[in-house]
Amino acid sequence: MFFDEPTSGLDSSACFQCLSLLKSLSRGGKVKLSKRRIRVYKKDKKSLTVSAVLTGRTIICTIHQPSARLFEMFDHLYLLAEGQCIYQGNVGGLVPFLSSMGLDCPSYHNPADYVMEVACGEHGECVHKLVMAVNNGKCNNYQHYQAGIAAAQAVSNDIAKESPQEQTKPEGTALIPNGVAKAGTTMINMPVSCTTSLLDSAESIEQKVGFPTSGLLQFWILLKRTFLSQIRDMTLTRVRLISHIIVGFLIGAIYYDIGNEASEVMSNAGCVFFTVMFLMFTAMMPTILTFPTEMSVFVREHLNYWYSVKSFYLARTLADLPFQMVYSIAYVVIVYFITSQPLEVERFLMYLNICVLTSLVAQSIGLLIGAAMSVESGVFIGPVMSVPIILFSGFFVNFNAVPKYLKFLSYVSYVRYGFEGAMISVYGYNRAKLKCSEYYCHFKSPTKFLEQMAMENAVYWIDVVALLGFLLVLRVVVYFVLKLKLRSLR
Repeated sequence: MFFDEPTSGLDSSACFQCLSLLKSLSRGGKVKLSKRRIRVYKKDKKSLTVSAVLTGRTIICTIHQPSARLFEMFDHLYLLAEGQCIYQGNVGGLVPFLSSMGLDCPSYHNPADYVMEVACGEHGECVHKLVMAVNNGKCNNYQHYQAGIAAAQAVSNDIAKESPQEQTKPEGTALIPNGVAKAGTTMINMPVSCTTSLLDSAESIEQKVGFPTSGLLQFWILLKRTFLSQIRDMTLTRVRLISHIIVGFLIGAIYYDIGNEASEVMSNAGCVFFTVMFLMFTAMMPTILTFPTEMSVFVREHLNYWYSVKSFYLARTLADLPFQMVYSIAYVVIVYFITSQPLEVERFLMYLNICVLTSLVAQSIGLLIGAAMSVESGVFIGPVMSVPIILFSGFFVNFNAVPKYLKFLSYVSYVRYGFEGAMISVYGYNRAKLKCSEYYCHFKSPTKFLEQMAMENAVYWIDVVALLGFLLVLRVVVYFVLKLKLRSLR
């Protein structure tokens, strides 16, 4: 989290409360060892930049004229003068470093004020000398100055907890809570390679950084956020719903009252195929366009240890489900009844079920493409991948006419199962003969028409299971693609 002078315009009490809140946020409620330390390089000529070492994320900010009390709250200091670094390291090591350069901070003087005076040249032209010292690594000698004090304090606190009756400290040793040693303090020599920072007494240094909240809470918060964002997004909700309704009425007007007409069975098959195609593209393409933008936010927040991949993906999947189902249902209900498909509850539910499953599988492909590549690549790859899937759907080429060496491709076409299941819903299961308004209708028997389409032996529930299998496999693949993408970005 980045802050630019968060204490500007606040009184001393509000400043302390503000920084205390940032400090608690940086600790995440449970202090653990952090092995990630991030620095910001600000191009201002004279600005004080400080950062806090934390669990899972880093608080970084510039601060305006901090008091000594506020100054001591920070873990790491990065000081710039004339665009160059004149000190970086622990706050406690600043005064000793300046003293080693012949710049002694007066007693009872705020180190933050003094170092700003030095940066402004009030104590001579010292900037170049300090820059050279930093470049030569001299300030590294003071990196663990405050860490040694904190470790000594932690040891003394542990001893005090175990032996409450021994409250007296040895003479010449005085440690105060802000980690700055008073006069006469006895320093504990710490190894230069040690990087301990604010460990609980029961925690080991090898403990890994985890998420500050449970997976269930992460999932619930992400589910609400995703659901609300989709409701508020005009493109994802209202425009898509309105487009499904408008196209539904348009298709209903084109194929009006042909569902029970024997002389129009081929036209009705075209209506069924268009329904499957429309639901496929309207589910896949918006996902390809929007998911990559969500990916950038997800990657940033996950790498900051806000939530896990599992929580994000489950929330995203469940939040999308009702919207996609509503779009499909709105379209199917309009088209089904206007085109006079069989008015039987079982057939309608079968038809609706197969259409919804087809749209969910198409949405899964959109998630896969959106997770694996950019918007520009996805917009091209999505339609190109759909071409062979559509060709082997059974509408353009009869299954019996497909060469044997290419027939296996029809089994990996999810559109084939969607179209086949929809056709069986309309014409299968011993449907009564269709009405014929002409002198002769060859396909008056629905079974004969299914034979013509090479679907006489097709089973509806096999198509449903196949689509469910596609849906499950694709969703799992998307999850692992997200994991691999995050691993490549670490």
